[in-house]
Amino acid sequence: MSKYYYLVAGLPELTLEDNKLSYTVADFKTEFYPFLSEDDKKLIGLFYLQYDNANVLKLLKDKEAAVDPRGNYSAEELTEYISSLKEGDEVPDCVFPSYLSTFISEYFNTPAEDDFLQEDHLAALYYAYCMKCNNEFVASWFAFNLIIKNVLVAFTARKFKMDIAPLIVGNTEVCEALRTSSARDFGLSSEVEYLEQLVKISETEELVEREKKIDQLRWNWMEEATFFDYFTVERLFVFLLQLEMIERWISLDKEKGSQMFRSIIAALKDEVQIPAEFR
Repeated sequence: MSKYYYLVAGLPELTLEDNKLSYTVADFKTEFYPFLSEDDKKLIGLFYLQYDNANVLKLLKDKEAAVDPRGNYSAEELTEYISSLKEGDEVPDCVFPSYLSTFISEYFNTPAEDDFLQEDHLAALYYAYCMKCNNEFVASWFAFNLIIKNVLVAFTARKFKMDIAPLIVGNTEVCEALRTSSARDFGLSSEVEYLEQLVKISETEELVEREKKIDQLRWNWMEEATFFDYFTVERLFVFLLQLEMIERWISLDKEKGSQMFRSIIAALKDEVQIPAEFR
């Protein structure tokens, strides 16, 4: 197992409350990624596949769409693979992840679904692919997130008297229990140790507060799961996950601030009586 003493020692300390970053997910890819072993590059590549997923969805709808540069593949590469798969050709898994090839092929060979279902289907394939990796922590991280996603969807669907089964993503035992059980806890109290936390989160009405609680649960889980991993690839993976989480919150805060600014300006315009000659 490779040890990354110098790289890990140079990483900045992160907290979920950070509102400013001197380092980004994109920086890691250009500065640290080249120094990883080949096996660890593949492992870290699983993290960056989330951007490839989004890019594939964009390009399937518009081949000229701008892509997120944080993905593993360029727009040209993705366009080439999409074109090959559309023609019925195969793209080897060593070149392009099999779950993305499966998704793209199904996209062209099945009746059109709405965007929401396509995104969920791709997420299910992505989680299943990553859960099969040979790193225990990374596989567990994706399994953990699949449980969070599905349990919260199930409680919300039950609250609004919706059919739960079609909304559950994946094919694990927990997924099956969520689809079929009518018990208050879906029969998962002994299977999911953090179920009560998820119940409380599901009861949180305010969406931003709810998202914050979900991320805090994720943050605590990953810190505990890698407590004894000091200079390993797992610690680098956690750093990336935390970095992405903080970036997203900073972005959301900026967006909220921008919306607030626009609403203040709009209100001022309504209040100010503008002379007719200046209208």
